[in-house]
Amino acid sequence: MISTQGSPQTRDDAVPSPADAVEVPVADPSEAASVDEPTAAAEKPKGPRRIGVLLVVAVLAFLIDLGSKLLVVAKLENRAAIKVIGDVVTLQVIRNSGAAFGMGQALTVVFTMIASAVIVVIWRIARRLYSLPWAIALGLLLGGALGNLTDRLFRWPGVFRGHVVDFISVQHFAVFNLADSAIVCGGILVVLLSFRGSNPDGTVHQQGDKAE
Repeated sequence: MISTQGSPQTRDDAVPSPADAVEVPVADPSEAASVDEPTAAAEKPKGPRRIGVLLVVAVLAFLIDLGSKLLVVAKLENRAAIKVIGDVVTLQVIRNSGAAFGMGQALTVVFTMIASAVIVVIWRIARRLYSLPWAIALGLLLGGALGNLTDRLFRWPGVFRGHVVDFISVQHFAVFNLADSAIVCGGILVVLLSFRGSNPDGTVHQQGDKAE
């Protein structure tokens, strides 16, 4: 008798039929997502953004610098230098059209543009700022840049060409102001934070390298 294909007489017991096929469990997408969620959560910066701290530090640095300049211009300009620590540290008003150490006297407009660019860059970084030390550092930089930029915009001889008021004179060094001091302190702090691997968003370089 000739049997048709698939009948009990012709079926090979070694070959499983569709009914005998073993079901392979399919991974639940929700389970895969749950595995990745802790990793993604760990990568996210924790804590609130520190824009408020940055703004407070920047405003304080700016106001202190502005107040000191108004005071020394009213009390010390066109007068003899006041000795603070002998001849080592004195107070005397100097109108500076250039940068520190009197460099770039003819580049006032360029320094104004650089200060404006620094302010824009700091504000862009502030949008992802979660680190308190970085907030303080950037606040000092922002307040100092705003202090000297105010002089560039509103002091003689005109907009974008104004001379910065410097009044702290250190022997064999330079004549500077409190805005310069804020910029230097903020810059040093940025270098230290970068050297330690700290990022403005609260992450650390070394941790990322070890994870890789």
